[in-house]
Amino acid sequence: MGIVDAIKKKNIDGWALPWAKDRARKVRQGTASGTRHLLFAFVDHWEPLWKDGGDALGDARVDAWHKRWPELASRYRDADGRTPQHSFFFPGEQYRPRWLESLADLARGGFGEVELHLHHDGDTEETLRRDLHRFLGEMGSHGHFSRGADGRIRYAFIHGNWCLANARADGRWCGVDAEIPLLFDTGCYADFTFPAAPDASQPAIVNSIYWPTGHLAARRAYEQGEMARVGERKTDRILMIEGPIALSLRAAGMPVRIESSNITADDPPTPERIKTWVDQNITIEGRPEWTFVKIHTHGAPEKQAASLLGDGGRMLHEELTTRYNDGDKWKLHYLTAREMFNIASAAMDGKAGDPGQYRDYVLGRPPVRG
Repeated sequence: MGIVDAIKKKNIDGWALPWAKDRARKVRQGTASGTRHLLFAFVDHWEPLWKDGGDALGDARVDAWHKRWPELASRYRDADGRTPQHSFFFPGEQYRPRWLESLADLARGGFGEVELHLHHDGDTEETLRRDLHRFLGEMGSHGHFSRGADGRIRYAFIHGNWCLANARADGRWCGVDAEIPLLFDTGCYADFTFPAAPDASQPAIVNSIYWPTGHLAARRAYEQGEMARVGERKTDRILMIEGPIALSLRAAGMPVRIESSNITADDPPTPERIKTWVDQNITIEGRPEWTFVKIHTHGAPEKQAASLLGDGGRMLHEELTTRYNDGDKWKLHYLTAREMFNIASAAMDGKAGDPGQYRDYVLGRPPVRG
């Protein structure tokens, strides 16, 4: 009963069977022949005010990344000669002009881009729409976010507390069932929230890039979806881009661990973890040689930052730029969230070859990057 209780407590029963079926299907399909391309994006729930630290501590956290991230990233290059990229999903409710200017410096230097992270609770469609427009306007005034052909801000989204589309049964940490169509209506092109395990918000659809289907204004509308595939690209809804999730064996304690592609100081990247991410084989159907890996973190707090900007970050990028960038079996491409969406879109439109050429395929660079 101990194992059963643990499975229920960690909500593994909600996604373990779909994961096993997905793994079995992909094993039967096998991997692509020839050179494979590893499309790697690191998205960060980047919160300077983590745990209500206050503005002075927030300043120190922002300064640490402003100074040390270029120092680390400049040591590594992908197959295109590009440094690692970091997507700073900044919480709109923590807006401080000086922090967005520091991130603008990093973006101008070619070290990443800013997208929207939002914690909210007890909202209605009206209040959420109002806040989204305000946060996008404030952050966008610093040159962040892509722009559509009509000049409108286009953005990627991560939901604070994992509760996209009012996911929790008790209604906390959101309040808006129709969040997915509301996000699209305000310029969102893709959601990067998941995986969320062991949180109960974790969907049964795993290790996929997919379009939400069915009644999009319903609570947890992301639970129904159509896999993204070559030959069909939708333009009337957001794209769901998931990171790897898996169950893997471990030596002690509970017989399996949840691999949810979450990087912390206590659970840093390792060669074994990276292999697990790659082995989940997240692709656009019909383009098996392009493998998408999106990992996440809460990188602003001191302990996480020390690891990500130190030994943990060095280990990650040394492994990626050696084992997965030999030019024969693998070519590595460091991406921002926007670029990952663009390359997924190119795949759906039937583009092939080297995916690095499609970084700006649908959505151009934000103004701050020129």
